[in-house]
Parts: sequence; C-alpha cells; structure tokens
Amino acid sequence: MNGTFLPVRRFLSGGRTVFAACTVLAMAAAQAQPASVPASSTASVCPAEVAAGSQCVSGRDSAGAYYWLAMPPAWSGTLVVHAHGGPEFGRLKVKQPLEDLKRWSVWTRAGYAYAGTGYHQAGVAVLSAAQDIERVRQIFVARFGAPKRTILHGNSWGAGVAAKAAEMYAGMASVGAKPRYDGVLLTSGVLAGSKSYDFRLDLRVVYEVACGNHPLPSEAQYPLWQGLPPGSKLSAAELEARVDECTGASQEPETRTAAQQRRLDTIVHVIRIPERILVHDLEWATRGFQDIVFTRLGGRNPFGNVGVRYVGSTDDDALNAKVLRYRADPAAQAAFAADADLQGRIGVPVLTLHAIDDPTAFVELESTFRDTMNRGGSGDRLVQVFSDDHEHSYLADAEYVSVMGAL
Repeated sequence: MNGTFLPVRRFLSGGRTVFAACTVLAMAAAQAQPASVPASSTASVCPAEVAAGSQCVSGRDSAGAYYWLAMPPAWSGTLVVHAHGGPEFGRLKVKQPLEDLKRWSVWTRAGYAYAGTGYHQAGVAVLSAAQDIERVRQIFVARFGAPKRTILHGNSWGAGVAAKAAEMYAGMASVGAKPRYDGVLLTSGVLAGSKSYDFRLDLRVVYEVACGNHPLPSEAQYPLWQGLPPGSKLSAAELEARVDECTGASQEPETRTAAQQRRLDTIVHVIRIPERILVHDLEWATRGFQDIVFTRLGGRNPFGNVGVRYVGSTDDDALNAKVLRYRADPAAQAAFAADADLQGRIGVPVLTLHAIDDPTAFVELESTFRDTMNRGGSGDRLVQVFSDDHEHSYLADAEYVSVMGAL
C-alpha cells in the first residue's frame, strides 16, 4: 500500500440500533418531494473549461440553493447530477456551483450534460443536501427535457450525499417504478456516515497533549468534542499559526526545531495522517465539529473515545494517561446517524473509485461502504475500483471518464 496512512480507528458500522429509525427517516424524506420550479433561472456564459459550444444556465432554486446546468453541443443523452464535497461552513458561496462546474467540466467534454447545486444549507446536513440534488435534477428536466439516462455522481463528502440521494430516490422501495437515477458513481467517498469523523476527535485529543494550544491555557476551556464554543472568534489563519508554532508543519523539515519535529511525529504517527493534511483535518475537527454539535445537535455530543488506546508515540502509556476522554451521548449519536448514515438500499448499479493513498478520505472507508451495501441487500449492485493515486479532491480526467463509461 506504499505510503498509505491508516486511521487510528477502524470504521466499523455495527454497534448502533438506529437502522430502523434511519430507514423511516429516509423514507419520510423521500416522500417529501422537492419543488421543481426554480426561484430564478438565467441563460449564462459557460466557463472556458466547459466543452466549447455548450449552453449553460444558472440560478437559484425554490429552497435558495444556487445551481449551474450545462448542455454540451453533442449530447450523449446522459445527464450527470453532481454532489460536491466539502461541506462549506459559514455563509454559502454564490460561486460554489460555478467552481464545481469548472472542476468537473470533464463531463461536458465527454458528451454528458451536467447539473450541480451548491446546497441551500451550509454545514453537515446530508438529508437536506440530498433533497437539493433531486431538486436540481428536476430543474434540468424542466429546462432541457428528460435525458435517456441520469447518473448521480458524488465526490468526497458529496459521495455520502449522493449515496443518501440514491437511497431516497433510486432505492429498493422503487421496484416496479422507474427510479429517478439509472446509476451512481462515487469518487473519493466519505462513506462511513457518522463514523467518518471519529478519528478527528482522536486528532483533537492527541494534538492537545502534544501542543496544548487549541485551546490555549489562557483561553476558556471547553470539551474538545465541541470543536469550538459558540461565538468563538478563532480564525482559520489563527489556527494554522498555532499548528505551525507547535509543529512547524508548514515549514521544510530542516527548518523545524527538534521539539517541533518531535511533536509533529507524535501526532502523525498516532493518528496516521500525512503532515500535509494536518491543518485541514484539525480545521475540520474545529469548524466541522462546531457545526455538528451546535447547529445539528443542540449542543449534544455524538463523539466518544472511552476505551480507545492510542499507539505510535515514543511513550504510549504516558500519552494515554494524558489524553482527555469523552463519552458520547447515545441520543446525539442516533440523531447524527439518522442524518448521515447510509442503509445500503440502492436499487441501481453503484460504482466507486478511490485512491489507495487518499490522504483525506481513507481507503478503508470503502470496506465499510461494501459492508453497508451487503447488509442493505444491494451488494450485488456494487463494483469498487482503486487507483494508485496520492490525492483526494481530484484524480485525473481519464480515470473519471473511464469509470463513467464502465458504469
């Protein structure tokens, strides 16, 4: 696996008793049909990256999500509906769906039409984003007519959104009726639902032992599962500066002090992440946790590390004696799982592509997703392929076109 960094925890999906509750919530969400009439729609100039001669439409849907559509001049008849990664925290970016269209313009150059939404809620809101996905599909149909085939594509965090949308709108309950999607392509997917984030609590507690500056001793102390207390003014730049002061992570190795290198080694060897992703993951364990805890769960804790033993440091006993321990609130876990977890009940073909050395969404997530699909009765519809890449957000045009053709 040459250079693969394994997570400190295995992504196990068992041990929860929320399967039935999640299924009921997903079915209820599926019955709530998103409105198909956009709030605004404008013929727009396509970005240069899109296939020459394409028609583009942008607008804002009835729920407030910004979107872009693109129709290539030589259309194959297939529509790709895209669920973008992230998610965003704070104010939604008007330009997010335009940036997504630029990044995934390969679909138009391969002859596929494109529909993408920026979602109408910021933060970790999976069910809501899945409904936004269905809404933009309906907008495309209203504007350009029904395609011969519709493929649901999700990347990174958006792969979980796409899988959720597939369960809602192309699930096994649709047997006997035409599903709204004919296939699902999930790339670099964060596919373990609510369990995808546990290792970031591990990161927070190990980082605090090593560095002790997030929060600083002079700041109000708070349980690290909160990410940040409400109203905190800590900026991303300030967080990065703290990480760099402690570990020298943004510096060349030869310019770090011995103490910085020792602390950095402790963090990356225990959590098993590459140096280059440390700040990103710590930011996610800050803003992302704050969103999950306070925006989604009313201040309740869905994360726990009781019984986890941390290994990989120069003195694991000393490390484990100092690590802060938290016990998750079962009700918070269940509420988080109801939104984020997957049931593996998809009634159409699903193909996944994952880089073996993905530094952000560990390749082990694919094993959890396979187990989920098997448990839900859809395992025979799943094909998983892997590439020898070292990136996460975007691999290569040829790989995406190839797997889409295979699907």
